Amino acid sequence: MTATTVADQRQREARLARVRAALPGHLERRTWSSGRIRAHQRDRLRALLRHAKSRSRFHAERLAGVDPARFELGDLPTLPTMTKAEMMAGLDGLLSDARLSRAVLEEHLARSAAGASELFGHVVLASGGSSGERGVFVYGAGAIVDYTLGLVRNGLARLLSLGQPPPGGVPMAMVAAASPIHVTRALPELFSGDLLAVTSIPVTLPLPEVVTRLNRAQPVLLQGYPSVLSLLAEERAAGRLRIAPVAVTGSSEQFQPDARARVAAAFGVGVVDQFGSTEGVLGSSAPDDATIVLASDLAIVELVDEGNRPVPPGTPSAKVLVTNLMNPTQPLIRYELTDRFVQQPDAAEHGHLRVTVEGRADELLGYDGVVVHPLVVRSVLVDTPEVVEYQVTQTRRGAHVAVVAPRGVDEPALAARLAAALGGAGLHAAEVTVEPVPAIARQPDSGKARRFLVRPGGAP
Repeated sequence: MTATTVADQRQREARLARVRAALPGHLERRTWSSGRIRAHQRDRLRALLRHAKSRSRFHAERLAGVDPARFELGDLPTLPTMTKAEMMAGLDGLLSDARLSRAVLEEHLARSAAGASELFGHVVLASGGSSGERGVFVYGAGAIVDYTLGLVRNGLARLLSLGQPPPGGVPMAMVAAASPIHVTRALPELFSGDLLAVTSIPVTLPLPEVVTRLNRAQPVLLQGYPSVLSLLAEERAAGRLRIAPVAVTGSSEQFQPDARARVAAAFGVGVVDQFGSTEGVLGSSAPDDATIVLASDLAIVELVDEGNRPVPPGTPSAKVLVTNLMNPTQPLIRYELTDRFVQQPDAAEHGHLRVTVEGRADELLGYDGVVVHPLVVRSVLVDTPEVVEYQVTQTRRGAHVAVVAPRGVDEPALAARLAAALGGAGLHAAEVTVEPVPAIARQPDSGKARRFLVRPGGAP
């Protein structure tokens, strides 16, 4: 065994030991009351502000005049917001570890094409997001453990209630990103082998190859992008996919009700919806429930309108502002995400924020003063059972819709229904084309499929 292999093995053992040590505390946090969560948020926020003010040039001026020791949660709206573009432009000054810079991080990511690895004990990730705008994120050793457990602790709690995992972990298959710099591939690579034994299957592979690998792996747990889970449901119904997972989880893309129902029926289990952003918003639903329970102990999430004013429960936000409480290496304070959330009623058994996901603000289609919500188009596609996956490209007077329909679809009829729906939303004489395709193109790093390709002004 080479010195490099020995060092890698020691790093892996240290990571898994940190997860094991942190797991009991994370399981207990799931039941924290709202008062306990708010006290924790205040203490972590004060520590974050103190660290950012003294160690991050990006934040030093922005936090001038702020006294972290006296800062209260109610003071958060007085702080400036930050966008992904601002973060990436000022990344060198934002990072609080002097060894790190954008150039160093990009060089490390370029070297990580074959597999995920650490950099000075940190984990470096890249995200294109649903909008395709690149972001680079680096998590410290403790922060990446919190991040990982924030994603999986609800599922682990259900799993551990059935008994301890076998040696080497419970077999799990992750059908998601092809690139190890994306979180859905990096975390399984880095943390597999103790509680979970994860087989990563790139979603960019041809569907028959994905099916072959799943049949070979026989996972007890199955997780993937909802778009590919919908395709796998068709494969299972056709008898080509021969696995019987006890739990199925959709992640990284919005799980539409029709897709969730299709997957649940095909696999015979309640489907879990997981939300995870590289920026630190983490949560999951219970089986057969569209409501996401966010890990409020790890990040403060503000649901706001376009003017950054809070929106009341039950009202869709225009975006959310994220303050990541777990990762001082890259302090994200009131960071803008274009995800649209709706706050749901509080739960009696815990105080964590509960939301449903309405999509992203950057999916709104604008036509010379007429704004069309993607739900207008999505509702028609939802009512077309032949369509198992789709991508909508905005055009000058309507949309071009690529559909995956293995059993065929009446293209003219679907186009007419979509045009009528757009007309009902105010886009009169809408022009819609429908094109059957064998597969939807995916982003090379993440493997995600963008549902709506919005063009300013509808330009082709």
